[in-house]
Amino acid sequence: MLDGILQGLSTAVSPINLVMVFVGCFAGTFIGMLPGLGPISAIALMIPITYGFDPATGMILMAGVYYGAIFGGSTSSILINAPGVAGTVATAFDGYPLAKQGHAGKALAIAAYSSFSGGTIAAIFLLIAAPALASVALSFQSADYFALMILGLTAVSAFAGKGKFLIAILMTMLGLMLSTIGQDQSGIQRFTFGAIDLIDGLSFLLLAMATFALSEALMVVLKPEAKSKEAEEATKGNLGSMKISREEVKDLAPVVARSSVLGFFIGVLPGAGATIASFLAYGMERNFASAKEKLKFGKGSLRGLAAPETANNAASSGSFVPLLTLGIPGSGTTAVMLGALISYGVQPGPRLFVENPAVFWSVIISMYIGNIILLVLNLPLIPYIARLLSLPKQILTPLILFFSLIGVYLVSANTMDIQIMVLVAIIAIFLRLIDFPLAPMLLGFILGGLMEDNLRRSLDIYDGEISFMWERPLTASILAITAVILLAPMIKGVLDIRRNKALKVNDGEG
Repeated sequence: MLDGILQGLSTAVSPINLVMVFVGCFAGTFIGMLPGLGPISAIALMIPITYGFDPATGMILMAGVYYGAIFGGSTSSILINAPGVAGTVATAFDGYPLAKQGHAGKALAIAAYSSFSGGTIAAIFLLIAAPALASVALSFQSADYFALMILGLTAVSAFAGKGKFLIAILMTMLGLMLSTIGQDQSGIQRFTFGAIDLIDGLSFLLLAMATFALSEALMVVLKPEAKSKEAEEATKGNLGSMKISREEVKDLAPVVARSSVLGFFIGVLPGAGATIASFLAYGMERNFASAKEKLKFGKGSLRGLAAPETANNAASSGSFVPLLTLGIPGSGTTAVMLGALISYGVQPGPRLFVENPAVFWSVIISMYIGNIILLVLNLPLIPYIARLLSLPKQILTPLILFFSLIGVYLVSANTMDIQIMVLVAIIAIFLRLIDFPLAPMLLGFILGGLMEDNLRRSLDIYDGEISFMWERPLTASILAITAVILLAPMIKGVLDIRRNKALKVNDGEG
């Protein structure tokens, strides 16, 4: 193993590979900022370019584009509420309110530091435990994945304001229903209404862009907000202080540590990915927050910004575990990278780090270098990137509309997607006007398809019996944790009522 690491280190620090890390990170950052393009398109375009390269060099370039895009996707989420990639949707929940309050500089700086920390911690985990984690990933079966998705749905409470839990549940149900549109596992069409364009279902990017970017741009036109002094300063191009105080660092350090671990292990599981990791990290942090801190979530919480940004970068590093050690792509992006590896004549799997240690270890070590490059690249650019806020609304709003519509069209090249997107945006505006949260709908949509697929497989294995939910210890453990998370607020509420009654009785006696 040590020989392999040393071989990977010498490969990663060669001049050509250092240049490739820089080029990949630079290209990925800007691709991530453009709504709709995403790392999949960029990596697919890179494959013909890398054919003349050594396999290690080609993989280092594509890995740089991948985590560079996740790193850069937060910028458009924070500044214009238009997530560049799906993994940065949760970043917009608190990043955009911070930018509107005149703290764009601090929001972008926290996103940069959190991304760096998450990516670096995950790269360390990857270096130490990649072969061992492959066996952990293999031990997960369909029943465990189903239980994990149920656990993921408990994060819905993170997106519910006070007294709006039932509304958040309704929106989650709407997301679950939307995820059933299209063709199921047995090839039966559902809710397509005879339209061929709906056979593959709705795109997550389409929903995210319609509910956030497009509806936000239209809301600006329909309902111009009275600007506070902070918002006026923000639109003048004053990005606010980029400085993070010592108290804020102390407050965010445990958030980054927890989200790094969670994000990495979610990334290790094939099929989970950065988007689910970011939503789960956001929900986890809100559940851990004090009652006072919970009120800040969705309105500019620093914890709510740091958690998803850390988790999505940690997950993108973690997703290389199943790719390199098992040959299983954990996401669409790593599926493209798997195809590239095979086209180089390299077979990913358990023997990759024995037969091709230069490829295996150089990609992992390049992640350390890439995270440093991304931090060095992004921090000096923050003042210039934040100038986007100084654009007049008459220019910025059409730009958001353009990038939203073109971004979705570039992914599918289907005009019906544009029509659906506009329809979803109109419904989203109505829901926002009556104060219904949209984030639970996206959470339900993300988890819905995965839940159904794994439930079907589990029922097939257990001959239609639901005993799979308690027969496997791992499945039962995950469901028990879910029950505890769901019951904890109810138990706390009952205890608080009893405590208040006891205090009133004691006051009366006194």
